[in-house]
Amino acid sequence: MNAIPDGRAREAAVLAQGVSRWFTDTRRQRHQDGSDAPAGPRRVVALDRVSLEVQPGELFGLLGPNGAGKSTLIKILSTLLLPSEGTVRVAGYDVVRQAHQVRRRINMVSGGETVGYGILTVRETLWMFSQFYGLANGPALKMIDEYLETFGLADNAHTRVNKLSTGMRQKMNFIRGLLNDPDVLFLDEPTLGLDVQTARIIRDFIRDWMRRRPGRTVLLTTHYMAEAEELCDRIAIIDRGRILACDTPDGLKRRVQSHSVFRIEAARLDAPPEADGRWPGIERISWEPHPATGRTRITVIAADDAAVTPLLADLRERGADIIHLSKVEPTLEDVFLQVVGRGLGEHSGA
Repeated sequence: MNAIPDGRAREAAVLAQGVSRWFTDTRRQRHQDGSDAPAGPRRVVALDRVSLEVQPGELFGLLGPNGAGKSTLIKILSTLLLPSEGTVRVAGYDVVRQAHQVRRRINMVSGGETVGYGILTVRETLWMFSQFYGLANGPALKMIDEYLETFGLADNAHTRVNKLSTGMRQKMNFIRGLLNDPDVLFLDEPTLGLDVQTARIIRDFIRDWMRRRPGRTVLLTTHYMAEAEELCDRIAIIDRGRILACDTPDGLKRRVQSHSVFRIEAARLDAPPEADGRWPGIERISWEPHPATGRTRITVIAADDAAVTPLLADLRERGADIIHLSKVEPTLEDVFLQVVGRGLGEHSGA
């Protein structure tokens, strides 16, 4: 799918055209007789002719299962990885031929990353990065102190980095990504593993940061559907290296409004049955077992209301108790299930 709008009012903040990336896999493979031998070079495609455009001032989301190609695309856009084919321009510059100009105008924050040296304090670490970015000493320290106050880290300014909690370390990483005032900020799972309060602080700041200087652009990857729906102007869904859908959150949800979406909670369901077309009219179904409670949450996207009846009968025949059944308005998660066919946490198999 082409994720580039028809009309262009100004130069895009991010423009990728026909971008592919493949790797050569030379790992040994095990044969049916139990022996193993070199498999020979095998091309593994991480991205397959991706085209994408993000406008200045846009907060653009990228959703996909594990292994879908999100991180590979982010690395190419941020000059950390070369594309195998295709062209990419970020902040008006080619990422291959003009990588230095691109790097001066971007920054990236990844969830769970560890930056700097553990023996340095928070303020020392941020000052060190400000020097890497070529900032003048006085203004850099003033900016650092302001950000430490904003993110509630002022009391920890002189704490060694290796003594910080996960949430504090991620706040520091986020500040590091803002020091050079990037035109394009790449956020790769920025709230991964954070508590609710810290994640909320980061999300609120992202919106305010973009509002204070129109034209700032953010490209966000996240595993949290609610986060994507709350923040993003547009969202692209990627799987097996291809963009399958791209629209606003409301536009994506309209894709499933012609279908019936059900939530079922069942108990005593030992193993989800294989679909294999046994329930006509059911287009997508996902199972979320919760071993601690012994219950399974089932999400069903059906052509109409009647299509769910054979599924319920099948579950009862298997000895399952239907605890709860409700018809709901489609969510971004339902769109993802319909487009991709499985949940965000499942591997793409690519």
